[in-house]
Amino acid sequence: MRQRRLGSQGLQVTEQGLGCMGMSFAYAGRDDEESVATVHRALDLGVDFFDTADMYGPWSNERLLGRALAGRRDEVVLATKFGNEVDDNGNLAGRVNGRPEYLRAAIDGSLRRLGVDHVDLYYQHRVDPDVPVEETWGALSELVREGKVRFLGISEAAPSSIRRAHSTHPVTAVQTEYSLFSRDPEDNGVLATCRELGIGFVAYSPLGRGFLSGRIRSVEDLDPDDYRRGAPRFQGENFRRNLDVVERVHELAANKGVTASQLAIAWVLAQGEDIVAIPGTKRRPYLEENVGASEVTLTEEDLDAIERVAPLGVAAGERYDEQRMRSVYV
Repeated sequence: MRQRRLGSQGLQVTEQGLGCMGMSFAYAGRDDEESVATVHRALDLGVDFFDTADMYGPWSNERLLGRALAGRRDEVVLATKFGNEVDDNGNLAGRVNGRPEYLRAAIDGSLRRLGVDHVDLYYQHRVDPDVPVEETWGALSELVREGKVRFLGISEAAPSSIRRAHSTHPVTAVQTEYSLFSRDPEDNGVLATCRELGIGFVAYSPLGRGFLSGRIRSVEDLDPDDYRRGAPRFQGENFRRNLDVVERVHELAANKGVTASQLAIAWVLAQGEDIVAIPGTKRRPYLEENVGASEVTLTEEDLDAIERVAPLGVAAGERYDEQRMRSVYV
């Protein structure tokens, strides 16, 4: 697995990481033993970048990842996040919290659950509109000085917030959803801002919440408690229009002798050496398929064909419901 540099402060990670959210949160079918086996298989395949957050569960995903990585801490770059407030009882509070006293408690909880003395990359998961970014990042900078965190990142932030954070303490990575279905970072200034400031870009959901894999043919393919059943892109006419795009992506992939998932991840990686993808899965066969995308080389002809099938704005429907959309690009 090839390495890529994230940002300009010295952090290097494999070009594909493993997004661990779905092992414990949002998607149905939790299987901790298979998830642990998937983490171990990722390590065996050379993946060294693992992504979690305190809100995934809440808390249970950090505990799971800590268990899976026990004894192998020196092999990994470990990223977690704070900001979607979790109360003292482990329940989501339904708001974003960027107050310094909250993030200090949050990092201590994350370190305890992960079983480590520091995390390599600590993200502000969402920007708190009621707390100046500079105030939050001033406190984050103290965590770096104290050795609890090595590098800092920010997730789903607007260009103006990225700049304000970076002026307070260097931002190593911006994490945002990015795929053939979610290309807005190309259009809203986020990618351009990262490149201007020398910040790495971490693309989560490079398979469009699994849609681009081609394995979801109907909403009925999703378990009753899978959050995607309520996501706009999986609803009614939006679903049918998006499925048409997926079928065309699948045709391109078949013509190249790869899977649709591999084509979609390879496309993300081809958008720049400053981009790292973190596809999520809790099953070893899908992990192995995804990792295979790193062996796929896309020619200019391939990229042109993909562009014709999935241009900017091709997806029907927003990626989140109205309430959640208000928390992105703040």
